Amino acid sequence: MRRPLAAALALAVLAAGAQAQVADLRSTTALRVCADPAASPMSSEDGSGFENRLAELLAAKLNLPLEYFWFPQGMGFVRKTLRDGNCDVIMGYAQGDELVQNTNHYYTSTYGIVTRKDGPLAGVDHLTDPLLKGRNLGVVAGTPPATHMARAGLAKDMRGWDLFVDRRTENPVGDMLKGVKDGTLDAAVLWGPLAGPLVKQDPDLQFVPLVKEKGGPKLFYRITMGVRLNEQEWKRQLNSLIRRNQPEIDAILHQAGVPLVDDYGKALKP
Repeated sequence: MRRPLAAALALAVLAAGAQAQVADLRSTTALRVCADPAASPMSSEDGSGFENRLAELLAAKLNLPLEYFWFPQGMGFVRKTLRDGNCDVIMGYAQGDELVQNTNHYYTSTYGIVTRKDGPLAGVDHLTDPLLKGRNLGVVAGTPPATHMARAGLAKDMRGWDLFVDRRTENPVGDMLKGVKDGTLDAAVLWGPLAGPLVKQDPDLQFVPLVKEKGGPKLFYRITMGVRLNEQEWKRQLNSLIRRNQPEIDAILHQAGVPLVDDYGKALKP
């Protein structure tokens, strides 16, 4: 009996040590944010993104200086940033991803369709609208709306852009918006937090949230902050900050032009 007990105690000590080592990765002298340097309008190395402004709000509430660890999003992003201990929180992380531990969500957004305000598709608000047939439609390949579009019989009308790109050298969203503006595309179906703020700055374009789609996959996502898997206390601290500062968070998102919907993706949030 002594040997199994001693082994169990040794394993418990090792597990506790491992948890302490993970907890020790978090800085207590700065809010260290993991971010893409070229993911405008969300995050940008020049500080102009709305996620930059949200990070500034959190740092102010924590009374800590704000520091960034910049790394392009894509394969290996979480490992090279959060897991390697280079930073302590990822802003704007979709709920449910198992690579991180999610905080409570601080907003919900959806995909939508971008058209010209004066164009023939200006009234389209769902992907089964017959007006979309035979049009040049931009979409990011592999994203949920591409499935809806294919099911609606629009596969031959779709022009796809790559999902994972280095935004320092490629700009799929910008290319699609330019196409809609100059007429080489009739519409583009894009993620709201990427397209909404950019469309807000262009008087010729409009973004219509897709809240009427039926069937899967879902087109709306609850957005959280991502932390390391074992950092429960840090997650609770961030959850408290989100809860106590939700009105200021909403104001930053509204001002940026991020389309906000209810938690079930059925209606716009005022």
